[in-house]
Amino acid sequence: MPDIPPTTETPVSEPRPQQSLVARLLNILAAPGEVFASIRNAPPAHANWLVPAIILVAVSWLGAWLVFSDASIRQQLRELSEKAIEQQIARQHMPEAQAAKAREAAEKFADLGPILGGVAGPVIVAFVTPFFVGLLLWVVANHALKAPLPYFKAVEVVGLAAMISVLDAIVRTLLILVMSRPTASLSPALFIKDFDPANALHSLAVFVNPLVIWLLIVRAMGMAAVTGKSFRKAAVWVFGLWIGYSGMMWATGWMAQHAAKKMGG
Repeated sequence: MPDIPPTTETPVSEPRPQQSLVARLLNILAAPGEVFASIRNAPPAHANWLVPAIILVAVSWLGAWLVFSDASIRQQLRELSEKAIEQQIARQHMPEAQAAKAREAAEKFADLGPILGGVAGPVIVAFVTPFFVGLLLWVVANHALKAPLPYFKAVEVVGLAAMISVLDAIVRTLLILVMSRPTASLSPALFIKDFDPANALHSLAVFVNPLVIWLLIVRAMGMAAVTGKSFRKAAVWVFGLWIGYSGMMWATGWMAQHAAKKMGG
């Protein structure tokens, strides 16, 4: 994990040598401050977000292929799907005929659903995240930090930082294969026996991932570099947005689970 720079304001006019794309992609893991300083005053370069997105999709697809090639993992995914259906049937007190139809539909999509998620999910994450998170950081830079910043410069920051997500995808795939657990990740959830994705407390543990923290630190370093503001100011906003979004997603899942239990009596 890179050293966090001092919290002093960064000089805006300091010239930096331009790095090659390969150097930027590699150095983002070791010296992200230098990478972001080199792109601060450079013309927009769409390769800074496009190439990491392509790499993330390719690595994620390869990981999904390796995971779904494991019969034991496929069986566990099928069992998780069946467990979720049985819980839904029990909560809603479905008549046997309706329950049989629900089980039949679940069985048809038990294998297809995870595969579709493994194919479509990485594409959405890789290509939507730079523009969505970039938009949030652009708003923060221009309105909260009072530092005029072109929108695509924020997109470049998020895109380059996605190389940390590539590393996360590799680590997650290796953990799943080594432990033969489809829910394995570099988080406290790794130590939860019988991890249940539908359990709100279990899902909360997934957010505590050191690689995600690293990703947020690198994004904050990028924001500090391209806006000329301190790392502390940038980090407050980057981590604050992530905590707010993650908290909202977790709370939504918890409320949906609670409402389902209440409806089921």
